[in-house]
Amino acid sequence: MIKLILFLLLPALSIEAQTVEVTVTGLRSEKGQIAIGVFIDEESFRREEAYLEIQFPKKDIRDGVMTVSFSLEPGVYGLSLLDDENSNRKMEYNFLGIPKEGFGFSDYYHTGLKKPSFDSFKFDLVGGQSKKIKIKLRYIL
Repeated sequence: MIKLILFLLLPALSIEAQTVEVTVTGLRSEKGQIAIGVFIDEESFRREEAYLEIQFPKKDIRDGVMTVSFSLEPGVYGLSLLDDENSNRKMEYNFLGIPKEGFGFSDYYHTGLKKPSFDSFKFDLVGGQSKKIKIKLRYIL
């Protein structure tokens, strides 16, 4: 009986991470790095406390486009991307509070001046499937 219960529970216990492939377009330079914040809900995004932060050197840019991959467990996520041109892991602002570096969100091009809601750029990552995400960067300055 115990073996039968373990056999039935084993698939639920062995959730594998899924591949997320992110294609970033509109990069304006090869300086610095790409910083991706992985958020799991509106509250963490509002507080700017990412579930996971990942940095990628901008060594593979071709005509302003770069593709990166990483793994996540199945779930609901939203990606926020910073073109961290000075590699300090934070957004730079001018004296008026306008971002000086590029930014973008998973499958969502933000045109407003305020932060978008998490619901605008969230996605479901389903077990057994990889996910392709496109992020078009926006530079205000």
